[in-house]
Amino acid sequence: MAATTLEIARNYLDLTKPRLLPMVLFTGLPVMGMAAGGWPSFGFVLLTLLGILLAASSANTLNAYIERDLDAVMERTRERPLPAGRISPRAALAFGLALGVGSTVLLYAIAGLPAAGVGVASILFYVFVYTVWLKPRSSWNAVIGGAAGAAAPLIADVAVNGHIGAPGLLLFGVVFFWQPPHVWAIALYRKSDYEAAGIPMLPSVIGDQPTRWRMLWYTIGLVPVTLAPVALGLLGSIYGIVALGANLWFVWAAVRVLRERTDEAAQAMFRVSLGYLFALFLAMLVDLAWASI
Repeated sequence: MAATTLEIARNYLDLTKPRLLPMVLFTGLPVMGMAAGGWPSFGFVLLTLLGILLAASSANTLNAYIERDLDAVMERTRERPLPAGRISPRAALAFGLALGVGSTVLLYAIAGLPAAGVGVASILFYVFVYTVWLKPRSSWNAVIGGAAGAAAPLIADVAVNGHIGAPGLLLFGVVFFWQPPHVWAIALYRKSDYEAAGIPMLPSVIGDQPTRWRMLWYTIGLVPVTLAPVALGLLGSIYGIVALGANLWFVWAAVRVLRERTDEAAQAMFRVSLGYLFALFLAMLVDLAWASI
């Protein structure tokens, strides 16, 4: 019985796409130090991050519920709990809605109506604007859908200040402009998967090489966005130095994709994109910690 219970719990956890959740938390945390001009209480930070985590888990679970038929025809997703039949659609829907309610109640209790409202808006945007409307219809899905993946800094900023200010907007911009080259890298080496599911990803719509050029333009465009917190005095030289190095690394990966035109280069770009975002936000935390000494 214990093993069965553990397996069920693992299947429900898989619905939330747990590999994505640490990055969600990681992109929300630095804003709380930047927005407050110093760190809020540990309990406030912890509960706000939990509210953000529940909101992201709700959005991911509802996404899995809606896309269960598409997931069944894609090689990389067909073993997920819903297409594999390990969880019923009704149970997944109830779980996703419960997570959303839990997130809203928690954010309202700890940070008030504005934070709860932004949390609800992030779920609704991801589910209805991105999953239902945009993703199956437009190759702009990775661009506009980037807003859905960049909600954590906005929720964190509102939780601290009651409104969205420069810290939240800047870190939202970093994740928003980072997401298209990250997603298009996957779309290049998983092109046949997306085509089988009928999802109009950019390589299938405009071709591989034009997609690679757009990846390069986005990585170059990220440079001023990532350096803006230093220019505005929100972060210092520690972050600035790391950001410069990370941008060179990311741009070089995009150049390699453009020159080599191989799945291996696209896979490397995908891995670099994850390391790039991790390096940026870790540097933000280190910079904030150093400034508070």
